[in-house]
Amino acid sequence: MVNAKISGVGGYIPEKVYDNAYMESIVDTNDEWITRRTGIKERHISADNEYTTDMATIAGKRAIENAGLTAEDIDLILLATVTPDYFTPACSCIVQHNLGAINAAAFDYNAACSGFVTGLTIAKQFIQTGTYKNVLVICADVLSKATDYKDRATCVLFGDAAGAAVVSASEERGIISTDIGADGSSGLAITSLAYRDDEEETEKRVSRKKDTIWMAGQAVMKFAVKAMADASQRVIDEAGLTWDDIELVIPHQANYRIVDSAIKRMGISKDKVFLNLEKYGNTSASCIPVALTQAVEQGKIKKGDKIVLVGFGGGLTWGAAVLEW
Repeated sequence: MVNAKISGVGGYIPEKVYDNAYMESIVDTNDEWITRRTGIKERHISADNEYTTDMATIAGKRAIENAGLTAEDIDLILLATVTPDYFTPACSCIVQHNLGAINAAAFDYNAACSGFVTGLTIAKQFIQTGTYKNVLVICADVLSKATDYKDRATCVLFGDAAGAAVVSASEERGIISTDIGADGSSGLAITSLAYRDDEEETEKRVSRKKDTIWMAGQAVMKFAVKAMADASQRVIDEAGLTWDDIELVIPHQANYRIVDSAIKRMGISKDKVFLNLEKYGNTSASCIPVALTQAVEQGKIKKGDKIVLVGFGGGLTWGAAVLEW
């Protein structure tokens, strides 16, 4: 059976920055509290007229170029977002047009912050069945447009970004194993409402705006630590490997306390973990592909290295993967 391998990566970060000093100026918080509780110093914010498809297009273009392909080589575009420009058309269809990927099918999906591994899993299936040869997985969100900036517990966490990867048919090993899952019984631990009217949900929000993000922090943290550690172990076991075989772990960049607790549960050293959350905060599904792109650019990943990608998100969902670079 043909293998599925990441052949190119790309990312996009908006220019505007909200640092902790700015957050102090708009909500009752301070740099010491934010840093101690989250590890975040800055978050990048999309311009007023900059949306998910704008960022996704740039990240996708960069991933295609990094893969040495053209837009017409792409057979399928998968786009993960929780902040779409429209309910219809799908963001992926707009990006398909923007890129000139005239041969690509396209659809959006929502696994929140677990979106990148979910996308790799979907791409792997299409490639291994022989349906497609080159799948573009894009994760993009403008979380700042859904952030309640009156809620001191959540507004310091979120930023905007887009990350992408081309997954191609290959004789090399590539994506070795993945594990995705969900616990819908805890789904209301992270919410942002669309058409549904729910007075209880609206009352939870400081701003009383139902389409902003609300989160039960302690419940999410408890879920995240266990889910990330357990899923990582499952994909390593499925790949027939041990932690000693893994060169680098790229986790969802949600919060330093969550990542640190998960690392301890995994029993690995911090020097195996790539973090960039200090500069970008939680950018939803794009966290992992942006970090992966930066790790590649910084020479932290070399050919033949085995790496683990692992995340959790709203739903509640999780996803982990073992790749051979």
